[in-house]
Amino acid sequence: MRGAAHFEDLVTLVPNLTSSSGASRNRFFQIRGIGERSQFVEPVNPSVGILLDGIDLSGAGGALTLYDLSQAEVLRGPQGTLMGANALAGLIALKSQGTDSQINTASVGMESYGGRRLGIRTGGSLSANLRGRIAIQHYESDGYVDNHWLNRSDTNARDEITARGALTWEGSNHSIEAAVYYTDLNNGYDAFSLDNTRWTLSDQPGEDDLRLKAGRINWQTTLANLDSVLQVSHASTDTVYGYDEDWSYVGIAPGWEYSSYDEYARDRTMNSLEWRLQSTEPGGRDWVIGTYLRDESERLTRQYTYLSSPFNSDIDTQTTALFGQINKHLGGRLAGFVGARLERRDSEYGDNAGVDKDFDHNYWTGRLGLIWRYEVDSQLYVTMSRGARAGGANAGLLASVAALPPQNQDAVSALGVFQEETLLSAELGWQAHWPTRGLRSRLAVFAMDRDDQQAKGSLVIPRADGSTAFIDYTDNAAASRYTGLEWEAQWQPLPLWLVEMNLGVLSAHFDDYVSATGEDLSGRDQPQAPSWQYLIAASWRPSGLFSARVEMVGHDAYFFSDRHDVRSVETHQLNASVSGEWGQWRWTFWGRNLTDDTTFVRGFGTFGNDPRKEYALEPYRQFGEPRIVGLTLSYSLSGENQ
Repeated sequence: MRGAAHFEDLVTLVPNLTSSSGASRNRFFQIRGIGERSQFVEPVNPSVGILLDGIDLSGAGGALTLYDLSQAEVLRGPQGTLMGANALAGLIALKSQGTDSQINTASVGMESYGGRRLGIRTGGSLSANLRGRIAIQHYESDGYVDNHWLNRSDTNARDEITARGALTWEGSNHSIEAAVYYTDLNNGYDAFSLDNTRWTLSDQPGEDDLRLKAGRINWQTTLANLDSVLQVSHASTDTVYGYDEDWSYVGIAPGWEYSSYDEYARDRTMNSLEWRLQSTEPGGRDWVIGTYLRDESERLTRQYTYLSSPFNSDIDTQTTALFGQINKHLGGRLAGFVGARLERRDSEYGDNAGVDKDFDHNYWTGRLGLIWRYEVDSQLYVTMSRGARAGGANAGLLASVAALPPQNQDAVSALGVFQEETLLSAELGWQAHWPTRGLRSRLAVFAMDRDDQQAKGSLVIPRADGSTAFIDYTDNAAASRYTGLEWEAQWQPLPLWLVEMNLGVLSAHFDDYVSATGEDLSGRDQPQAPSWQYLIAASWRPSGLFSARVEMVGHDAYFFSDRHDVRSVETHQLNASVSGEWGQWRWTFWGRNLTDDTTFVRGFGTFGNDPRKEYALEPYRQFGEPRIVGLTLSYSLSGENQ
């Protein structure tokens, strides 16, 4: 439909979902204005959970390539019962195509800016009880930035491989599925320009690499009229994120310039086990209970021009959780549910800068609600939920203390630790379906209170040579409030036509917050929280061999950070696609941002970085995707349904 290669290409389909970059991809996601915007030295406790077939990839948004996926679902609001202290804002759940369909296809694609892709999928029945599937794709693009100093157009390029494989065995009372995943991103990162254009002057272009190796085994069986589901999973994610900190070349402004490079190599390993037992008997009540165990380790090596030697850190975290939910029919058309999760986290952090911190905390999350099904296809619901996010250490800040002027070191060290935050959410919803009118509608109205919010800040410390050190840190704000609504509708006025409309409205602000630098942000809008977002789309399918779709999407301007006043711009973009089939061929001609609307995906405003202007303070922005058009072709090698 959109020629989407990564989850970032789908963000505008979901009301009150946003994303931010500062990398080769928009790999940080925010739901209802809550979510991380960057990661440098510090370990991150994610506000938005990410699952790929039940494997926890929270914090690794760059790995969300889309090839051979069947579903991408966004659950908004706290999902603590499912994810514990990793889903304060919500959950992004991706599901791969299953092994139950016969497929044997090859696909190619071409698009603007040197974009190209090649993929192959094969799968189906291998024997009476065994099925399998393999999918592999290679995607490349030169990116949308030209480096005028190096005379190159590929310093922000993308080179991405996605591979997935699965086997399923089914017996009379058992089902076992094993799957492996491999994602390899070798992307450039050269996005910020001193002139705020798509033309950079870097002499040391950065990189944004990721290698994911993951696997899982699922065992489903029935025990005494109860369904038992056991999943054991492993994920190893190695990333290298580096950039030319001065965004320029040696000689641009003799006497004023500086030259530095910053690189973060992070290796994360996660092993987990989840077991669920749930009732299967029909009646007025069903339930599920389960346990979850996870062992996670993260190793970081930072190489930075202004550090005398590489910085190394380690954090090991063990998580144990018990969870459960009961759904109860209360009579008539009324039903209710209540669920909770108790979680214990033991973390040990240490680095070669002398920081040694242990965090041992208990967290509880949960949800309850009522559902009134007043008609067969229509219902009203109300839910209350509580989410949590773990505290931690500002490792990047603590690790940078030694590189700062002596007069700044004590004040910076005092910001070294931040505490847990919690979120209480109330939601009132309505879902309805009128088959005779071809209309579906969903409306959700919500209010959320966020206590001890972990707010992202930054310190700008002058160096002796006149340049500045930019240091991210996390601080606990007093409280914040969020209110809004999400409306999604589908209308089929005629058999050949389908109209879709989405609307997100959000009011998100700090109640009472004075930052560590003394700035009063009380009443200020939260970052990454546009006050409105919309989608209007129309699809026309005159036959099974041809279809067309047109979309208009847009959002209001919003702050990039709570540290400065740099904002994105209001945008309105046109997307369109035309698809068809001929024999064993399937083709789609598509375009994103056909209006070529200027968008920005990251912004800074607390420092000056241009030596030609003697480092005068000014805003800097990373440009989003320009107009992109492409053509994708797929060929069925055996004539089956793709």
